[in-house]
Amino acid sequence: MSSAALPAPRAGLVLADLLPGSRTRDVALVAGGVLGMALMAQVSVPVPGSPVPITGQTLGLVLVASALGPVRAVSVMGFYILAALVGLPFYSEASGGYEAVVGATGGYVLGFVPAAYLMGLAARHGADRRFLRALPLFVAGQLVVFAVGVPWLAVTAGLSASAALAAGFFPFLLGGVVKAAVAAALVPAVWRRVGRRG
Repeated sequence: MSSAALPAPRAGLVLADLLPGSRTRDVALVAGGVLGMALMAQVSVPVPGSPVPITGQTLGLVLVASALGPVRAVSVMGFYILAALVGLPFYSEASGGYEAVVGATGGYVLGFVPAAYLMGLAARHGADRRFLRALPLFVAGQLVVFAVGVPWLAVTAGLSASAALAAGFFPFLLGGVVKAAVAAALVPAVWRRVGRRG
């Protein structure tokens, strides 16, 4: 699509709003977001001593939330969870089913919902358009995921708070910052391409 076909960006928009259409566009974006999350989940690296792998899911979460905004991003995460509940192999290592959603790592995926809303809302207010604003936003969004996932891990795996942090938080800090930095470079670059820096 040529840039001439795009509406002029303005305040209160996310990247998805620059595409033409409305309901059909939104359905396609949500479906694409769910499939994108499923693909990113397959980028998975086991962490010794932890049931939680390092995956591309949180990078997918950040990109979906910033590009689609709060409502569409929450819809993506809701359908992503439902897809796994009905058995589609959308989680890491092509897993799915009830146990994948409610098991030890399920809290992280449930944490995607509030994280998607908050990052999407901040993106709608222009917080994703400059690297130095996007980076802390994307780090904070991932911290929301941990705020849900780590206590869930502690309860479901019978771990103490310190053991849950050691297994489900500390090994992921560096990777989370790297993913946030990648997204914080990519998203503002797309905004620059469409002629808007907030």
